[in-house]
Amino acid sequence: MHLIETILLLLLAVVVSGSIARMTRIALPLVQIALGAALVLITGSTVDLEPDIFFLLFLPPLLFLDGWRIPKEDLFRDRAVILELALGLVLFTVLGLGFLLWWMIPEMPLPVAFALAAILSPTDPIAVQAIAARAPIPKRLMHILEGESLLNDATGLTCMRIAVIAATTGAFSVGNAVGTFLWLALVGVAVGVASAMAISYAKTMISRRWGEDVGAQILVSLLIPFAAYLIAEELEASGILAAVAAGITMSFTERGAIPGQSMAMTRIRRSVVWDTVQFVANGIIFVILGEQMPSILSRAAEVVRGTSRPEVWWLAVYVVAIVAALAALRFIWVWTSLKLTLYRRRNRQPPSRVGLRLTLVMSLAGVRGAITLAGILTLPFVLGDGSPMPSRNLAIFLAAAVIIVSLLVATFALPRLLKGVELPPEPSHEREEDRGRVAAASAALRAVEDASHAMAEGKPNPDLYSDVAGRIMELYRQRIESRTRTDEDDVEAARLSDAIERHLRMAGLAAEREELGRLARLRRLDEETAKKLIREVDLQELRYS
Repeated sequence: MHLIETILLLLLAVVVSGSIARMTRIALPLVQIALGAALVLITGSTVDLEPDIFFLLFLPPLLFLDGWRIPKEDLFRDRAVILELALGLVLFTVLGLGFLLWWMIPEMPLPVAFALAAILSPTDPIAVQAIAARAPIPKRLMHILEGESLLNDATGLTCMRIAVIAATTGAFSVGNAVGTFLWLALVGVAVGVASAMAISYAKTMISRRWGEDVGAQILVSLLIPFAAYLIAEELEASGILAAVAAGITMSFTERGAIPGQSMAMTRIRRSVVWDTVQFVANGIIFVILGEQMPSILSRAAEVVRGTSRPEVWWLAVYVVAIVAALAALRFIWVWTSLKLTLYRRRNRQPPSRVGLRLTLVMSLAGVRGAITLAGILTLPFVLGDGSPMPSRNLAIFLAAAVIIVSLLVATFALPRLLKGVELPPEPSHEREEDRGRVAAASAALRAVEDASHAMAEGKPNPDLYSDVAGRIMELYRQRIESRTRTDEDDVEAARLSDAIERHLRMAGLAAEREELGRLARLRRLDEETAKKLIREVDLQELRYS
């Protein structure tokens, strides 16, 4: 019963956090962390965060969904930059921050310092997206940050695993470390791709032969990331990379590799379910993170007494130094990476300057989140010889504090840095959209004409089929005509006409819904009929919204 009450409180905090964030204009993750801390202070009880369970419950579906929905063209277009950030920057951060921690905190052994640096290296896309909602971060920059965060989690956790092995055994081998990394990465990706393709193929074959069950299809999509994660972990590979690879593979299988894979109703309902899962999981992650804060902060005095600098204010110095070092290392890497990228492209396009403010934005957008806290809690309590792990509580405190400070810095600094900054123009996809609509409408014209002829063949009233087909085909011809104009004034007039039509249709649909509701309240429509008609109106509104 206590567990059920705790879950309900967490869900209530997630619901309330959205309203508070809109009213106060504070970043949503910060509101959720504060609510989590408030729940502990009010109820006196907290959630026991088991890192393995946390990783299994929350990370696979969220990373799978990110991989599923991220624009693949943007991901592959900027793959060099993303890989440089997800691989090179993580290793650069582990080395730079690891040696800094070892020098700054003499009581912390070098392997523990590397483990802390490794788990602090991954960025949190959820926090960045929440902050970006209040700051005009360019779409391309957001896609780079999202692509980086999809991959750097696995890199950071792998580096941490290697550092923990070195700390507990006292032995380190570069060859073994490289081999471990390659196994984790390659096998993890292979498992994710194979799992998504096998499950997608199986459910498609079943649906084609015995029909499609909407609820079962949605449930299967929810289980795919867990299957990929668990299989990869069973093979001692990266479950995180497996979930990401499964999501990316899922998007390709649905985009046309397996035509007719699912019904329209399945896709609509599945999208709603996944939106709900994303909202709930994202919120609970930060609420749980907030619940851990009071207990971690309460041990601050105990933690600092075990160091050569027993004053509590030294903890603040450590945290500020770590946050500054993370931003500086990221700035150096991003600036150097952009310089090299522009140098390689000097023969294909005119030379461009590396914008200082955009580089600062890229540096401060590297926000740490819940995966950092969950990862640092996996530090073992004892070494291989049975002695306590040195500086474990200090590492946990520093990781938690860096999460809070990095969120605060990004929340207040990013909007100010982006205010008035000259951003490169975003590429317009209007022409591609027009071509796609014309191609789809042309295919529809041919299909309607062929279907009407086939239906009218041998019937006593063939003119009826021709009339109905003519009315439908006229709509498609109007769409083609409006999208194939070449004169710029005609194009603008067509777009204005579309906007006017959309506004008028929305007004008409709102009136339809209101009238249907009135008739239902007066008992002139039965409940089932009213629900069916209102759903039709809702689906039409979804098209024009």
